[in-house]
Amino acid sequence: MCELLWKEAVGKREEPKKDRIRGEPIRARGSGECGNCSDRKMLLSFLAVSSLGAAVLYALFSWLIPAVVQYNGWWALFWHDVIVEKTLDTLTRSTRPQRLLRAVQQKAIKGDPQSVISAIDYFCRHSEWAMNVGDEKGSILDSVVCEVCPTTALELGTYCGYSTVRIARLLPPGTKLITLEFNPAFAAVARQVIEYAGLQNKVCLVEGASGDLIPKMCQMFGIKTFDFVFIDHWKDRYLPDIKLLEECQLLRKGSILLADNVICPGTPEYLEYVRNSPHYESKYFKSHLEYTKVEDGLEKSVFLG
Repeated sequence: MCELLWKEAVGKREEPKKDRIRGEPIRARGSGECGNCSDRKMLLSFLAVSSLGAAVLYALFSWLIPAVVQYNGWWALFWHDVIVEKTLDTLTRSTRPQRLLRAVQQKAIKGDPQSVISAIDYFCRHSEWAMNVGDEKGSILDSVVCEVCPTTALELGTYCGYSTVRIARLLPPGTKLITLEFNPAFAAVARQVIEYAGLQNKVCLVEGASGDLIPKMCQMFGIKTFDFVFIDHWKDRYLPDIKLLEECQLLRKGSILLADNVICPGTPEYLEYVRNSPHYESKYFKSHLEYTKVEDGLEKSVFLG
């Protein structure tokens, strides 16, 4: 009998309590609430970590790495021309020249060359670096063009048209700048930039390889010699192309060659040639790689005949 009483007592203790109104078992308080609290805490922790990670990546991408590479030429070129450009090309489904063109169309005043130059400089300093001659070296380019006051001028390497606009806006009436660009996509953007600046009547942009086009200058344009040549295309073409200009007798005594990026990325063979050849008198203008603190400069060479 004692055993029966004990089982009855245990059974009563283990029987779950029921709601007096609905007759349903009453759940232990806090069990569901604790589960929900745990889920919320995990979600908040995930969001906090994700936000912190995004903030760190943004700081690295937008501020820290660009600040560090400002002082190293090869790191600057690798960061801007490989990492940033390829990333933005993928994210925006556009190219750097196209993004630069949009900045010009949004910020510059149509028909105002200086406004176009300022819009590109602002874009390159504050939005996305691009390998134009830039504002610092651009002022040296301006002074040389004004000094020469050429009646015939040639540019090797148009890219997006920045230096083309800088040169063309300073040319005397009647002078036309011939600019050569190998890349059709670059040429398409450059034409629009030049037109937006209102200089389409002072510029003749020709697509093709400089090595193929230089021998055709007389045939195509009736030009015998150039007073001024700005060199800013593929660095390994600097030396072959000025030798080609010499062979085609497109340089006269007193013709001025101005070469960009002679230190960074660098054109050692070209520099050795113009600095040691008896046919040239050369001077180096120290400056910086466009929109950075890395040393670069322009080499001005006078052809002595």
